[in-house]
Amino acid sequence: MKKLKNKVALVTSATRGIGFASALKLAENGATVYLGVRRLEATQEICNKYPKLKMIPVYFDAYKEETYKTMVEEVIKKEGKLDILVNNFGTGRPEKDLELIKTDEEVFFEILKANIGSVYSISKNVIPHMIKSGGGSIVNISSIGGTIPDISRIGYGVSKSGINNITQQISMQYARHNIRCNAVLPGLTATDAAMDNMPEEFINSFLSHIPLKRMGKPEDIANAVLFFASDDSSYITGNIMEVAGGYGIGTPQYADFVGRNEVQKLSLKKVANDM
Repeated sequence: MKKLKNKVALVTSATRGIGFASALKLAENGATVYLGVRRLEATQEICNKYPKLKMIPVYFDAYKEETYKTMVEEVIKKEGKLDILVNNFGTGRPEKDLELIKTDEEVFFEILKANIGSVYSISKNVIPHMIKSGGGSIVNISSIGGTIPDISRIGYGVSKSGINNITQQISMQYARHNIRCNAVLPGLTATDAAMDNMPEEFINSFLSHIPLKRMGKPEDIANAVLFFASDDSSYITGNIMEVAGGYGIGTPQYADFVGRNEVQKLSLKKVANDM
């Protein structure tokens, strides 16, 4: 029996990368999955490639706050309930989000509003429906950057640490309604966006600090999302799960003594092919 049979899920920003991998994983396990997206027709074409799965696009634009509510209302109108919410949307502005004194102040607050605000507002719209139906599971996609300070940017990490905190706030406030809330913290993940925008030197440097010696795959993150969405984690709430290959857990000297030597044996091409 599939883990999520008869469940209804909503995944925001789900056309590619971690979002789509999560939507696909939930659908493969029996859920009816709504993909919160801007491009409905293009997303429908993607969904049509999986005719045996129930994946349905619903309009969502993270920069149009009215869609937070209308997206949820459309799911409820069609399905009558919403069992699983995956707050996957997140944004960054690396060209203007730098160290504290160099960061564009307006951009700093825009990042906080977008990343924390979307989790806050969408969850606020979903939770009353979960209460009515007897419970549910909220999974927030945060980042390892929310627990480990960054030398080169501040807004993104602060926003993700805020997501970690609001995850635990929600878990405490609504556990009595059988609503669980957990967060998944990806490390360096081989999404198209990462592979297209990160220099090889940066990726190799990052890999030298990862004991498992590889980048994460979107499916690695999706597996964690499935765990929190399903009854496999029915006694877990408020958990902040790092899915980062061990990044950040060891001595800072790891890269000097082990990591760099190992990474030198691996070309970026091989790393990418292993994804």
